[in-house]
Amino acid sequence: MDSVWDFLGSYWWLIFFVGPAIGGAARSISSWDRQRRQDKLEMYRIKHGAEQPATSSATSAAKADDEALTSEIERTVAAHDETQRRWLAYELDAVKSLEYPLMSDMREQVTVDFHRARRAAEELRPDDLDELRDRRRLDRYRDAVREMQVRFDVAEREAKRRRASDFSPTERQALDRAKKLLAMADDEGSSHAERQSAYRRALKELEGIVALPDGAADALEQRIAGLLGPVGRDGAPDDDGTGRRPGA
Repeated sequence: MDSVWDFLGSYWWLIFFVGPAIGGAARSISSWDRQRRQDKLEMYRIKHGAEQPATSSATSAAKADDEALTSEIERTVAAHDETQRRWLAYELDAVKSLEYPLMSDMREQVTVDFHRARRAAEELRPDDLDELRDRRRLDRYRDAVREMQVRFDVAEREAKRRRASDFSPTERQALDRAKKLLAMADDEGSSHAERQSAYRRALKELEGIVALPDGAADALEQRIAGLLGPVGRDGAPDDDGTGRRPGA
């Protein structure tokens, strides 16, 4: 032990050379360890970073497909509803049905074609719209709706082109009178008696010429319910004004 201290006492100046070397080595080891840890972390990031985008990409693609399918279903159903609304504008409006009688005339082929397409679309539309997430069902329904749209457009163009041209001058005059009477019957500003009289006179004008669509007649009668009492489609009251049927 004394020899060691003697050595250190004699060669103390070596500390200026050995110390920096030891410190440098220690710093090098620390730096290497830090770099090694950073390299491992980077490798982890590279590995899992490559997997994550792949997973996210697949998820995003699936989500995009699902959203696109939902959007297509919504567009198809909306197109169906809009075409139905356009048809009901004729079916439920008594005056409009007389302006374009072809739209309710089942003797006309274009009208028959539309109603055939309308029924086909209705049959393919499920109560639960989630069922349309089956691509084959959606494709069939979408095609049926498109066919319905096309057939309606054809019928409407023909109805607007012809209007009441198929009727004789006398019949057209009767149609014009009936339209004015129906407008009065549907006018809430008219008196009860005026509306009653106008509706029955309109039906008389239409006898032997054209029949109001059931939807239009029902809608009008509901709007003036209580004013007319039950009325037959021939224009005659179904009762005597007391709520009893004749002969009861």
